[in-house]
Order: sequence, then C-alpha cells, then structure tokens
Amino acid sequence: MNKKTPNPIDVFVGSRVRLRRLMVGMSQEALADRLGVTFQQVQKYEKGTNRISASRLQAISDVFRVPPSFFFQDDDASGATTGAGHDTGDVSTFVSSKEGLDLNRAFLKIEDAGVRKSIISLATALSKASELSSERTETAPEQRI
Repeated sequence: MNKKTPNPIDVFVGSRVRLRRLMVGMSQEALADRLGVTFQQVQKYEKGTNRISASRLQAISDVFRVPPSFFFQDDDASGATTGAGHDTGDVSTFVSSKEGLDLNRAFLKIEDAGVRKSIISLATALSKASELSSERTETAPEQRI
C-alpha cells in the first residue's frame, strides 16, 4: 500500500506557518494551545501531512496577526502564488533556519534604508564572486606537483 504524498500546496502553506511561528519565536506547543489542538497536529500542519481548513487558517492568521494570504505568498515575490509546480525549497529552508532567522532579525533592526541597500549589494556581489570562483575551479586544469 502506497503512502499518500502531501499536496505541494499543503506543504508550502505548512512551511509558511512554520516560518511565521519561528519568526515570532513561538513554540509548536504554544501555537497548539492557542489553536486548541495538540502540538502533534501543528507538526502535521507544518509538514503538510494534514491540510489546514479555512477556519483553522484564519485562526492561525489571527494568532500571528497576518492576513491569510501570507501563507500563500512566495518568499521572494510580493503577489500570491498559483501553487502549480511551486518550489518551496531553498528560500523557505534558509529563512526558517537559525541563521536565516538571525540574519533577518538583525537586518530588520537596521533603520537606515541606504545601509540595508548596501548590505544587499554586498551580498549580491559576494554571491557572484563565489559563483565565478566555483566556475574557475571546475574548469581549471588539475595541477600535479
């Protein structure tokens, strides 16, 4: 018997619930208490194993003080996603990691917009330099001594 795989949209919505919960520093237990469910149920929601009903999504939105549309928005896009073939990969994984959360919290504390833009420019330049470096390493002939 094949185990049913979660719908990618349910997985995405669940990852956004987890992201927001971590952003506000709330435990699964605390969210479960606020929703009147078990923390295991919250785990299932976050993994996309169990679908989140519309009324439950509204309750989660109320707890986190965000509109329900927050849970359907892509991390690097301002509009809602269509959900078709949506990739929840790298950005969601990084942003919900300890490093990602620390970086975002620190970045949000920078009040000067010019400084924030400079940091983005620096990060972009470093990522391009890293890409070029790895390309050179891949194409460089092996040297023997």
